[in-house]
Amino acid sequence: MAVDITIRVAGQAGQGMQSVSSVMGKVFMRQGFHVFIHQDVESRIRGGHGFTQLRVGDMAVGAPGDRIDLLIALDGGAVEGDFQDLADEGIMLYDPPAAGIPKESPQCFPLPMERLAEEEGKSKIMANTVATGAAFAILGADLQPLLELLTEEFGRKGEKIVENNASSARAGYDYVAEHFKGHFPHTMPQSVPKQGRMLISGSEAMALGAIWAGLKFYSGYPMSPSTPIMEFVASAAKEHRILVEPAEDEISAINMIIGASFAGVRSMTATSGGGFCLMVEGLGLAGMTETPAVIVVAQRAGPSTGLPTRTEQSDLGFVIHASHGEFPRAVLAPGDAREAFHAMGRAFNLADRYQMPVIVLGDQHLNDSFFTLDRQDLKPAPLDRGEILRDSEIPSLRDYRRYAFDRSGISPRILPGLSGALVCADSDEHTEAGHITESGKIRKKMMEKRMGKLAGLTREMAAPWVYPSEKFDIVLLGWGSTLGLLKEAVDSMNRDGITANVLHFSEIFPFPDRKGVRDRCKDARIFSVENNYTGQFADYFNRETGLPVFKKILKYDGRPFTPGEIRSRIMDAL
Repeated sequence: MAVDITIRVAGQAGQGMQSVSSVMGKVFMRQGFHVFIHQDVESRIRGGHGFTQLRVGDMAVGAPGDRIDLLIALDGGAVEGDFQDLADEGIMLYDPPAAGIPKESPQCFPLPMERLAEEEGKSKIMANTVATGAAFAILGADLQPLLELLTEEFGRKGEKIVENNASSARAGYDYVAEHFKGHFPHTMPQSVPKQGRMLISGSEAMALGAIWAGLKFYSGYPMSPSTPIMEFVASAAKEHRILVEPAEDEISAINMIIGASFAGVRSMTATSGGGFCLMVEGLGLAGMTETPAVIVVAQRAGPSTGLPTRTEQSDLGFVIHASHGEFPRAVLAPGDAREAFHAMGRAFNLADRYQMPVIVLGDQHLNDSFFTLDRQDLKPAPLDRGEILRDSEIPSLRDYRRYAFDRSGISPRILPGLSGALVCADSDEHTEAGHITESGKIRKKMMEKRMGKLAGLTREMAAPWVYPSEKFDIVLLGWGSTLGLLKEAVDSMNRDGITANVLHFSEIFPFPDRKGVRDRCKDARIFSVENNYTGQFADYFNRETGLPVFKKILKYDGRPFTPGEIRSRIMDAL
């Protein structure tokens, strides 16, 4: 029997919701299951209701589940609010005194979390560990792997902490075994432990990908949901000899990475939409000076401060057109943690090869969610630094021209200080030698040189992912973090005889493979699925291909789609 179980841990910020889902996720992943975790939290340090949601399957899972099978309610808000999302045969674990509200229903199992935590764990702060042990009992899972992971997680805090956590987990497990008389239809079967897997967030995958790509300088200002990228890089900085510079603001951050990159160091920054607004003038500086720059923009709901801890895909048009004037750039938008890892190596290689800024678009759903990856998914691409010359490759050091005209638009690059040649660069319009000019003739030629990079870049952009490849009548068009959602929605539709197909873009700008896309989709009904109000990608797709979008399936409440929601809205439209 297939395993597909969704567990929601709901409560107040500070009650350990993330700890519960993380511990459970690691245990199940090591037992050979696939795990996907996403979170829905308020933008507060402490307080405010939210949840983390864990989905476990024996097949790959990369999207939130449509139903909640097991609800762990850590406060009254979960009892009142999250209970309504419980599946018909689902079970809620709740602590009546802590919740403050008795719940009379066969779906509700009262569990004295705080009392057991104080008795066995010597502190009510262990209530979430009691709940974790109880959840394992409801699921029919073996307790021993949980106890082993608790020892691993808390071993550095001392034997007493490990003992208290283990006692709390065992107390929750035993309480359910003794008192639960209900029926829970989903159980965790015995499985073979799986080595070589990891549970990794989108942000961690981006940071890891950047490190593997040769990142040596990072500068940034904290802004959710991009902050974990900087935290991960900082944690690995000493081991990988990376200089991490916390900037006073985003303006400083982008200017510092431009300076470091100009000197030949692979550099990056990460921010969200509001921070990217401040970086836009620096983006133009990178465009004019033809300096490689890698920028991650992890989107959240806007404008202004918007919903700082929620998700949206509303910055696409902004990043494609950001800054005054015209200059080439590339925009990538990975769909899951595996793509996030590879996108960073791709971004650095493109930035160096074409001497331009590259923007990697994430969002809260991608960056803060955790995915199951196999180690073989993380094979980095070879480093490509582009055309960097040494003294022996320059006919005359005195005649070196940083912006020499070339049909490809790419001029030979020298790293200042590593050559006897003088490197001149300018943020004003300039000659081939890098000196300021007011000449209309040179301006025209220099603009054509810079924009000429787009021809080669367009040929190099990866075609969209098509799934499955059979004949289809309906196309689900998407980009970025909707990848797993679209795949699952299409699988569901095809099982019911509705021939549907995913066309998913992870390399956005310049638009790739126009002819191939037109040929594949010209006779299909196209549904564009995106987390924004106007359907930005649908309009961009129509403009680039001339193909009409039959219907825009849009969501902009700060929450991700579920696969069933996408399917339902498509069927309504049909």
